[in-house]
Amino acid sequence: MKFENRQQAGRLLAQALIHHAGRDALVLGLPRGGVPVAYEVAVTLEAPLDVLVVRKIGVPFQPELGMGAIAEGASLYVNRDIVEAVGISSADLLRAARREAREVRARVARFRGGRRAPDVRDRIVILVDDGIATGGTTRAAIKSLRKRRAGHIVLAVPVAAPEIIDRLRREVDEVVCLLQPGTMYAIGMWYEDFSQVSDAEVMRLLELARTRSVGAHEVTKRGPM
Repeated sequence: MKFENRQQAGRLLAQALIHHAGRDALVLGLPRGGVPVAYEVAVTLEAPLDVLVVRKIGVPFQPELGMGAIAEGASLYVNRDIVEAVGISSADLLRAARREAREVRARVARFRGGRRAPDVRDRIVILVDDGIATGGTTRAAIKSLRKRRAGHIVLAVPVAAPEIIDRLRREVDEVVCLLQPGTMYAIGMWYEDFSQVSDAEVMRLLELARTRSVGAHEVTKRGPM
């Protein structure tokens, strides 16, 4: 099985999360690729949508190899096995983390436009990405939510490696994953269309979700016609 695109994956994921409809859940997408998936979940559940910005921290001489990740709120995850294997010093790790923290702050400002981060305290939070390969950015995001005292964390992804899901299951309250292939390789292998998502598309979906939420609120206030 392959998903047609992130939108179809999101609609299928939403059906597996339908038990959270009407429970005042908050849907958070990991930008960029997780936001189109999260948008479909938010629409189906009639839930608000926002982002949780996370950046991978790459090894300085091999940026594609993640040695950790940092999420908004300065929540840091470090893969000690990678750090030790490639011989990264604490000073180099700190420099790399600071660099990515600046990019996190810049993206938060870009995506939210000055709006405050949503309050997750004691709330059901559905954390959505388009897939999980190694789990580093996901772990940083979960740490951020725990730090902000989220009430019930649901990790929801269309596809992930089963061994990664088994590890992450211990860190959240609920996991919904549609596909757990024995051979993962790359997330894009499980999508017919895995086109890159732009910042502009992320901002468009967030604004569209806010517009829908405001419209629904106005209808509720007015009551039935």
